[in-house]
Amino acid sequence: MRELILLILLACVITPLQSQTHEIGFFAGGSNYVGDIGSTNYISPNEFAGGLVYKYNLNPRIALRGTYTYIPVSGNDNDADNAFRQNRGISFSNTIHEFAAGVEFNFFDYNINDYRTTFTPYILAEVAAFNYKSPEPTSSSNTILLKNKFSYTVPVGIGLKGRLADNFAIAFETGVRFTFVDDIDFTTDRINSLDFGGNGNDWYVFSGVSIVYTFGRPPCFGGIAE
Repeated sequence: MRELILLILLACVITPLQSQTHEIGFFAGGSNYVGDIGSTNYISPNEFAGGLVYKYNLNPRIALRGTYTYIPVSGNDNDADNAFRQNRGISFSNTIHEFAAGVEFNFFDYNINDYRTTFTPYILAEVAAFNYKSPEPTSSSNTILLKNKFSYTVPVGIGLKGRLADNFAIAFETGVRFTFVDDIDFTTDRINSLDFGGNGNDWYVFSGVSIVYTFGRPPCFGGIAE
C-alpha cells in the first residue's frame, strides 16, 4: 500500500510538468469602438472580428491564455444618440491587430473530463499590445498619411465556458479594452481637419464565441481518499 501511495504522489508531481491539459482553438464574433465618433454604446458589435487562442490549465480554477485577435473597428455619427454628432456626420474605419496574454479565473472547478465540472462562468484579465493605423501630419495641408502605430491595453472580461462534445469546449465571452491613446478614430490635435475636440481615450470591445480542442492528460488535481 505504501508503494501505491508513493506512486500516486509521484504521478501528481510529474504529470503537471509534462502533461497538463492544453486548449487550442479559434473564436469569432463582433467588435465595436467607443470614442469621439459614432455611437457611445459600450457593447454594440458592428464589425466581424475573430482570432486564435491557446490555454494552459494550471488547475481547475486557473488557466493561462494567449490570443491573437483581428479586430476591425468603425464609427459613424449617424448612429450616435446625440444631435451634435448626428449633425456633424463624420465616419471612420480602422483595423486593430491585438496580441494578448493573461489569466482566466473560473468561478467553479472546471474539467471537461468530469461531467460534474464541465461548465463554469469566469473572469478574464490580460495585458495586450496592439497595432493600428494612426494619422501623421505632412507638409501638404491636403494630404494625410496613415502610419502603423503600436500601443498597449489591459483587456478585462467575463465569460461562460463548458464542454461541447468529447474533447471540444465552447465559451461565450465579452472583453473590454480601455486604451491609452485617442487616435484610433484618427482624431488628433496635430491636424486641424482631424481635431474633433475629444479628450478621452478610445475603447474597443470584442464579444463572441470560441471553440477549443483540449489535449494532454489531465493533471492530478485531487487528493488521496482513504
